[in-house]
Amino acid sequence: MQNMTFEWLSQQIVKENSDAIMFADHEGAIRLWNKGAEAMFGYTAEEAEGKSLDLIIPENLRGRHWEGYHKVMASGETRYGTELLAAPGIRKDGSRLSLEFSMVIVRGEDGAVCGTGAIIRDITARWQKEKTLKERLKVLEEAAAH
Repeated sequence: MQNMTFEWLSQQIVKENSDAIMFADHEGAIRLWNKGAEAMFGYTAEEAEGKSLDLIIPENLRGRHWEGYHKVMASGETRYGTELLAAPGIRKDGSRLSLEFSMVIVRGEDGAVCGTGAIIRDITARWQKEKTLKERLKVLEEAAAH
């Protein structure tokens, strides 16, 4: 590991990860967008950085999202710090995807909340398989009941 600093290694891990890794500031503007986020959502870093998280949140869920986001920014606390969160997202082309992610509250050196970081995985294929299995199970249960 000659000539490699921990900071450089950390940056490479974040930048090159196939999972979406992002950071949104206190106001909800995207400030970090890695290659995984580019592939998942279809926006380049140049297109996403500086834009609102609304870029990837389905319109019908934005009100609820912002209510929770502002509460977390004000309190510095979230119940999702140790749990995986599941939510739908939206790609640049308008198609929806199912997401699972972990998040962390990011604080400055003074302890003040700066924003949130998230590591996001696309679980659309898994969600579709589970939905299909549930539908098949329901049909089988109905048939067995008759």
